[in-house]
Amino acid sequence: MEFVIIIILGVVAYLLGSIPSAVWIGKSLYGIDVREHGSGNAGTTNVLRVLGTKAAIPVFVVDTLKGLLAVLAACLIPEVDRSAEFFGTVKIAYGLLAVVGHMYPVFAGFRGGKGVATTLGIAIAIQPLGALVALGIFVVVFAVTRYVSLSSLSAGLSFPVTVVCLLREPMLSVRIFVAFVCLLLFYTHRKNIQRLLSGVEPKTSFRKKR
Repeated sequence: MEFVIIIILGVVAYLLGSIPSAVWIGKSLYGIDVREHGSGNAGTTNVLRVLGTKAAIPVFVVDTLKGLLAVLAACLIPEVDRSAEFFGTVKIAYGLLAVVGHMYPVFAGFRGGKGVATTLGIAIAIQPLGALVALGIFVVVFAVTRYVSLSSLSAGLSFPVTVVCLLREPMLSVRIFVAFVCLLLFYTHRKNIQRLLSGVEPKTSFRKKR
């Protein structure tokens, strides 16, 4: 019975991640599918560029909550030792299922975003102090450069360094997770890296909708 509950909650985590906030907000409030504009991604950055700050804020909040709530869904598993490595692994697995849902949302034709905000939600639930440091680095890099991609990559690189080297995280599953997050961010931003190296990556600013 416990195994069945774990599987059901995993499906719930994926469905949570599949909530296409960028698509729904863009279509319902602005009559625009953000995937047909800008970078084509259904994420906070593209919403910010296409629709402005007012639309981007709720998208960021919802996408972050998707990752956070997916991880917390593991707490619904009955009679599980929350200090065990298994519980930590299940939490991370649920979070990653939410990221998969965000990238390939069943509610939006499997065309989603890169999962940065959703990954932040997972990080907050799994390692809040490490997430706070990464978020601080993101803010600093963005304030200096105005490149969201570079800020995300810098934050992603700092996350495993902070968690493993500075905080000395004892759980193996968490150490693997933070390394995976870094690799995933670099993989999903590979085109951005090429544009950064070529000097053609667009900068982002906070502005009102056109």
